[in-house]
Amino acid sequence: SDAPVSRIRATVRAGRAEMFDTLLSWLPQTMAGLRVLDAGCGTGTLAIALARRGAQVLATDVSPTLVSLAKERNRHAVERGVVNFAVGDMLAPHHGEFDYVVAMDSLIHYDGVDIAKALATLAERTKRSILFTLAPRTPALSIMHTIGKLFPQKDRSPSIIPITRLTLESNMEAHPQLRNWRISQTAIISRGFYKSMAMELVLK
Repeated sequence: SDAPVSRIRATVRAGRAEMFDTLLSWLPQTMAGLRVLDAGCGTGTLAIALARRGAQVLATDVSPTLVSLAKERNRHAVERGVVNFAVGDMLAPHHGEFDYVVAMDSLIHYDGVDIAKALATLAERTKRSILFTLAPRTPALSIMHTIGKLFPQKDRSPSIIPITRLTLESNMEAHPQLRNWRISQTAIISRGFYKSMAMELVLK
């Protein structure tokens, strides 16, 4: 939203906006006929951007409150059937197959083992690529986590688990479903208290 926020949250908002643009830039401009999973859709901003490119979008989130808000804010897209907002597990097999999966800031709460497991599950049902974000393990981010514990609760983010690319790749090697996939590109966004790394997995 455009509602006023603290200076801390303003940096997070700016960082998320840049990450949003980065992930969209990695996807085709025209997505007609393609099915996309927005895994951890929040209020649906990304899902709507994908639908505007012609994609058929399934947008999931574990929060009924956020999904309800997404439906309310994007009623026309829901009514036209271009976006289906659903409460539930992004990894549920009944969601079917997708051309692309986008998981922006939804895997940052997982440890490395569970991230790799989630990616392996998604890879079995994805035809083209998986885009996702992680909290990069860096000295600067570790310091920020320590400092962040001193701030008021309203300025803290949910718990995140930083990880290095090397650790992620090591964890991915344990899953046969990922042997034909590779990391094709990465990007790190750093804006104040927002530190995030985007990755794209594609078939070799």
